Amino acid sequence: MKNVQRRISRGLAAAAAATLALTGCAVGGGSSKDQPELTNEPVTLTMTWWGADARTKATNEAIELFEKKYPNINVEPQFSDWGGYWDRLATATAGGDMPDVMQFDQLYLASYADRGTLLDLGTVSNTLDLSVTPESVLQTGQVDGKQYAMPLGGSPNAVIVNKTVLDQYGIPLPDFDTWTWDEFTALAQEVSDKSGGKTWGVGPFGADTFGLTMWARQHGENLYDADGNIAIKPETIVSFWQQAQDWIKSGAAPSVEHIAEGTGAPLDQTDLTLGKLAMAFIPAGQLSAYSKASAGLDFVIGNWPTDADTKEGFQFIKPTMYWAASSKSEHPAEAAALINFLISDPEVAKTFGTDRGLPAAPVAQDAIASTLDPIGRQILGYTKSMTEQAGEAQPITPNGASDSESILSRNFQSVLFGEQSPEAAAQKFIDELQSSIDATK
Repeated sequence: MKNVQRRISRGLAAAAAATLALTGCAVGGGSSKDQPELTNEPVTLTMTWWGADARTKATNEAIELFEKKYPNINVEPQFSDWGGYWDRLATATAGGDMPDVMQFDQLYLASYADRGTLLDLGTVSNTLDLSVTPESVLQTGQVDGKQYAMPLGGSPNAVIVNKTVLDQYGIPLPDFDTWTWDEFTALAQEVSDKSGGKTWGVGPFGADTFGLTMWARQHGENLYDADGNIAIKPETIVSFWQQAQDWIKSGAAPSVEHIAEGTGAPLDQTDLTLGKLAMAFIPAGQLSAYSKASAGLDFVIGNWPTDADTKEGFQFIKPTMYWAASSKSEHPAEAAALINFLISDPEVAKTFGTDRGLPAAPVAQDAIASTLDPIGRQILGYTKSMTEQAGEAQPITPNGASDSESILSRNFQSVLFGEQSPEAAAQKFIDELQSSIDATK
């Protein structure tokens, strides 16, 4: 059993171009006449990102496009893998040598913004058009009401359904616009029963903060509040976990032991891609990866089920990553122009594709629409639909909460193995996470 616990612990823890760029939309930064202006003099910007070789190649191509449009601006690229990226950035920031433009992640956004190291993009809205991004998505780059980062991609959460499995057992697709949690549970149970236990109706649920946030928002709550404190109630976490336990107990979901045995498996060896699972909860953008990893299975995605008490606007677009600029940049107008180009230029959008997630800006989405395969078009259609339905953005992960995923999964694991009651584990999750946040204040 200890080996099983260790395995599950690891698994759970585990353009709009020049004309548009100059029209601007001031958000929290004062009038455009007070803002820095582009110069015709030679300028050099440093720009950094993380990612594999394909991303680096595409980003260098985007830089070349930018330099053709702004021939007086030279961009010096810097890049690394994810692990080395943040160590390098921390060292550069401490040494006063922060890059002008940076790819950023929400786990670190509040921390750097709180230290005054990031440029308030509302102060450069004469060269960065904030209005190219929908407000519900734009908010995900704000800290204390100021726009410190521009989302460059985003994804709503979704239910992925293996239509091949449903067809095999003569089960029709649900109506994603109207289905309830009771109907979801009945469908999951029907799959398990009709397959004689060879296929489960629903996969693991309860250990990721994206899913917990969705559950909280369906109950009129958020994981964090605007001040960066824990806002979710213990009983809401308990109900999230109780749902998962109910599915496991009924056989609609795999056993804890089976989940443990499958942790760490490559994507093409997971229950979902092997056709042993009918439904799961995933970021919508992952549909493409699951489809490619399966042997020709037919997947579709739809919105979460609801019930009579579900709050409207529970959906939100989680940013895949951002572009941000240094508050110490000697060329803030040019840095803003580069960010504007990267998020809204149609040729850049085609060059990037969906490597950084589906583009956040509609103008970029439209630019790549004709290049997408059927799965990509399904992701695009779903994301657009959920963007229209989304409520206010979830407050970003506060400084000190970067370990929230591991804290949640560790406490959920203790519930699954009977080491803590759901009530005690939920309170412990809140206390641990709040303590970590408080330590940074």
